[in-house]
Amino acid sequence: MSIWQSILEALESLTVNKLRSGLTVLGIVIGVGAVIAMMSIGSGAEATITGQIENLGTNLLYIQSGGDARIPESLTLADAAAMSDSDLAPSVVQVAPILQGRVSISQSGTTANPSIIGVTEPYFDLQDVPLAEGSYITFEHNEGRATVVMIGAEVAEELFDRTTNLIGESVRIQGQPYKVIAVLEEQGGTAFGSSDNQIIVPLSTAQLRILRRESNDVVDQIYVQAASADQVASATEEVSQILRSRHRSTLGVDDFNIMSTNQFVETAETITGTLTVFLGGIAGISLLVGGIGIMNIMLVTVMERTKEIGLRKAVGARKFDILIQFLIESSLLSLGGGIIGILVGWGIGSLVGHIALIGGTALEPVIELQAVLMATVFSAAVGLFFGLYPANRAARLEPVEALRIE
Repeated sequence: MSIWQSILEALESLTVNKLRSGLTVLGIVIGVGAVIAMMSIGSGAEATITGQIENLGTNLLYIQSGGDARIPESLTLADAAAMSDSDLAPSVVQVAPILQGRVSISQSGTTANPSIIGVTEPYFDLQDVPLAEGSYITFEHNEGRATVVMIGAEVAEELFDRTTNLIGESVRIQGQPYKVIAVLEEQGGTAFGSSDNQIIVPLSTAQLRILRRESNDVVDQIYVQAASADQVASATEEVSQILRSRHRSTLGVDDFNIMSTNQFVETAETITGTLTVFLGGIAGISLLVGGIGIMNIMLVTVMERTKEIGLRKAVGARKFDILIQFLIESSLLSLGGGIIGILVGWGIGSLVGHIALIGGTALEPVIELQAVLMATVFSAAVGLFFGLYPANRAARLEPVEALRIE
């Protein structure tokens, strides 16, 4: 008997009881669909997070106080100035010290509590800060400790019920009036929080009026831009040497942490990769349940067709022919369910991505070819594995005994 003929006979046998075959296929559809959906959502989350990090640039360093010191020294503007010295740090192009916190901002009795960042003008070269209207904070603003503010779209909506024509408007930060010079372009939520719910002021203004520290020289972080991605390592070493030489109260111990964009990407890929495998593994359990369903149905089929099997063997069918017949039936069930499951998984992933987009989160599920191939091969393997025992049982039936069964 040819394989093609066996396939046709298998299809004919499966269509005899459409409801039973359909329910059996449904188990595989759910399993494969869950695997594809979970892996596509996980891959999409990984691509979104790493993309957001990479958009910041692959040659950035982020420096914070801390390290292994029990009482670390604070980072200062003097530290930032030393890093800007081309003789001390030839691999460094730009340096941007910042202050961060949360503050109360109000307008006409309406109050919001956004995050606040105090910056100097190089910050806007190092970070992607698109504007809907207005202009950036300048050197003159910092020199004059100007009471000006750039506000996020969410803050603007909350205070003014609009996001346009706000340049020149006045708001109060901790009771003091500030002039709006820019509205940030709406970007939605990211893995690092929402840039729409933040305000930006000159660093000098933040130090003097809003985010007071132990001294006016202290900053929370320093962003450093290396000359290129290839010089990140040398820039890291140069910055480290500068801080070690300046922070003498913690000799022998680094009292700072330096993270690069590439390290953030690697960490994000590790976390999301592990999460994707974990979710895929959980979803894969339903594939095993579907396989057990196939075995159960094939065993019932063997019992129902015992007399047919005996008759076939009596007229010359070999054990191999019977074995192949039932293996093809179980494989068709699982493979058909796998193909439908891939489409279902793609649909679920797309739906989740659409819902996330409506909610303001940029998540685009990614269905990779290897996930599709793995799901297809695995579903076919499930059919073969769980169909092998029923098929072997059918092939070993003795013709005389099989024909006697009523």
